[in-house]
Amino acid sequence: MLNKKCATKDKQAELEERGHWASKAEFFLAVAGNVVGLGNVWRFPYLCYKNGGGAFLVPYLVFVVTCGVPLFLLETTMGQYTQQGGVTCWTKLCPLAEGIGYGGQLILLYSCMTYIIILSWALLYLAFSFSSQLPWASCNNYWNTDDCVDFSARNNTLGWTNQNVSTSAATEFWERRVLAISGGIEEIGSIRWEVMLCLIAMWITCYFCIWKGVKSTGKVVYFTATFPYVMLIILLIRGLSLPGALQGVVYYLLPEPSRLTDPQVWMEAGAQIFFSYSVGVGSLTVLGSYNTYNNNCYKDCLWLCLLNSGTSIAAGFAVFSVLGFMSHEQGIPIEEVAESGPGLAFIAYPQAVAMMPLPQLWSVCFFIMLILLGLDTQFVAMEVVMTSIIDIFPTEMRRAGRRERFLLLFCLICFFCQLVMITEGGMYVFQLFDYYACNGACILFLCVFESLALGWVFGAERLYGIIKDMTGVHANSFFKVCWLYLTPLVSLGSFICSLVKYQPLTFNRWYTYPDWAYVVGWLLAVSSILLVPGWAFYKLGTGTGSLRQRFRHLCQPDPNYSLTQNGETEPQPNREEHLRQSVC
Repeated sequence: MLNKKCATKDKQAELEERGHWASKAEFFLAVAGNVVGLGNVWRFPYLCYKNGGGAFLVPYLVFVVTCGVPLFLLETTMGQYTQQGGVTCWTKLCPLAEGIGYGGQLILLYSCMTYIIILSWALLYLAFSFSSQLPWASCNNYWNTDDCVDFSARNNTLGWTNQNVSTSAATEFWERRVLAISGGIEEIGSIRWEVMLCLIAMWITCYFCIWKGVKSTGKVVYFTATFPYVMLIILLIRGLSLPGALQGVVYYLLPEPSRLTDPQVWMEAGAQIFFSYSVGVGSLTVLGSYNTYNNNCYKDCLWLCLLNSGTSIAAGFAVFSVLGFMSHEQGIPIEEVAESGPGLAFIAYPQAVAMMPLPQLWSVCFFIMLILLGLDTQFVAMEVVMTSIIDIFPTEMRRAGRRERFLLLFCLICFFCQLVMITEGGMYVFQLFDYYACNGACILFLCVFESLALGWVFGAERLYGIIKDMTGVHANSFFKVCWLYLTPLVSLGSFICSLVKYQPLTFNRWYTYPDWAYVVGWLLAVSSILLVPGWAFYKLGTGTGSLRQRFRHLCQPDPNYSLTQNGETEPQPNREEHLRQSVC
């Protein structure tokens, strides 16, 4: 009997605590680092300019109010209340909808494999920024063609007469030196070894940022979430002091009210909100799950949403002041220098800093900001996947040393799977994953069913009682209207429009993918979507009792997390103690 008790104590000692944030600041910075990322710098400013300038803020704010903030609060509340990851939280609230959790984790897995590629490109550019002359500032390099135009030399802007033939030095450096891009996805070619070394460095960095779980993640975000703001302020001040900056800012915010009648503008505003607020994939649920039960997540969410959108608008001033400077120096319209995505980060902005005094300094500042903005988003996504898997298998995964070994295995699997993205044809594969698997229709689909499952099945009234019990604050009744009606309707409308207005992926507006590549892309998209109905049918098919009984049982929350009739929560069980007992 004594030996049995000793064995039980040994097993309890082996099981590691799930842990909490050491302070509110760690949670705030971790969430800020996750939602404030590359999309704020290279996506929002371009979308704002492209879709009506200041008028774009109207659909943007509509989606913020009806979808962004309500879903942000909803997911953070889920995590803090259940103290569970992105999958197991559904078993406590609405087991029938557990497929939403699995779908979100699959999207994050795809994101982990694509997002870090951007960081490896940025790291390579950072290394080149320490050269005596920036390699993308001239046409005197072995990779340049006869059609190259050097904008850093003032008199050479006259060479930009035939844009169909001429290419900038920054474009040739990006396409011919960094990517060595092939003619299409069919021509994979060889691995770009410099990019691979940068990729290895970024994986090692991410590994050690989160290898101890919330204990290490909470400390790292003090630097990775705050320092980009220092760089952004420096670049903003520098950008506004350049000649032509005012012209860029005017182009950025000049309202075009007529664009408000274009459905495409509203679709892109919605896509930006779902993308930049990191909703639908379980990230906020996991980050909220490390809060203490009585943390005021209601106030935190409102401040974090304000920070996210405010950063997007501020980044627009920093980016378009520089694009206005480029327009002024080159003597061409801004619409011909403004690009989105990788084009803005690795062509337009590097080209701009090459035209400034002390170009190496501004290049270093820009790419350090870019790396840190992306780094905390990347390692938080990894932490979310790790936490969700560990919470599915707690008794096996929370033993000493197992997390570190599993994290290493996860990094190695992702690394070997993404080697195809750093080949000469890898950019085509990268865009295929980014366009179909990580954004767009799949996230909208998950958000529709998430709001329906929690607003209607679990109950908006229950959610209100939970927020009141945890924070002591009565949430605004507008959120109830959003969870029940506005959020699912707006999300569903955006999902349908994204399918109706679907445009096949192209590269640089001239390369059209082969049909088999589009098939692969849609398979990547539906792989996460099908997990929602697939898991529901599986649970209904494998349960006991009649179909009606199974359905009712799967729509009921866990009794340990239920509410009393007056809306207050029942006493919460000691979850860690319960978990230890289950090990024995």
